[in-house]
Amino acid sequence: MWNWEFAAEALPILLRGFVNTLIATVVGTIIAAILGLILAVAIRGLPRWINWVVRLFVAFVRNTPLVVQLVFVYTAFSEIPGLVDIPALVVGSGVIGVHYATYMSESYRAGIDAVPPGQREAAIALSLPPVRTFTAVILPQALRATIPSLGNYAVAMFKDTPFLFALSVVELVTSAQQFGASKFAYTEAFTLAGLIFLAASYPTSLLIQRLERRLATY
Repeated sequence: MWNWEFAAEALPILLRGFVNTLIATVVGTIIAAILGLILAVAIRGLPRWINWVVRLFVAFVRNTPLVVQLVFVYTAFSEIPGLVDIPALVVGSGVIGVHYATYMSESYRAGIDAVPPGQREAAIALSLPPVRTFTAVILPQALRATIPSLGNYAVAMFKDTPFLFALSVVELVTSAQQFGASKFAYTEAFTLAGLIFLAASYPTSLLIQRLERRLATY
């Protein structure tokens, strides 16, 4: 049965765990958005004899489990002699960011390919340098089609942060598990954890949908 005393006791603990969840999501999203664009440009612009290395990296990251990547990278860092101990939350945020960068790179690539060829031809006719053409003509139009999918990946990343338990990072779900184990109050702990996830992700999803409709009108 539901116990309101346990719920009141669990809420502050869960909110402290939510801070780590939020940090991992924000840092991971920033890394994924920037690195994803770099990967997309590299795949399109690098010579073919180098291009395959980037494609192989993207395929490897996308086709291996996130939790395996987290444990492997954290263990690899810890075994390097003389390396300063890096907090597990930092390692986890970086790995999640790199993992989702490989997905975002495909969104960027699709957005860039969706720009009409006439835009590039017009830029060439105006004698714009290639870098200026990409940053001022191609990229803004590509982002218009890409931002909604990037937002969806950010929400998915938020829901994947519980995998940080593999690095002993006390995020929201781990906080719920620890509280439930200590008080035998799993119902209250995990119900509140689910509600916190919902309260954070649902408004973001609505914002992404609104942004998508607004961009479609331009």
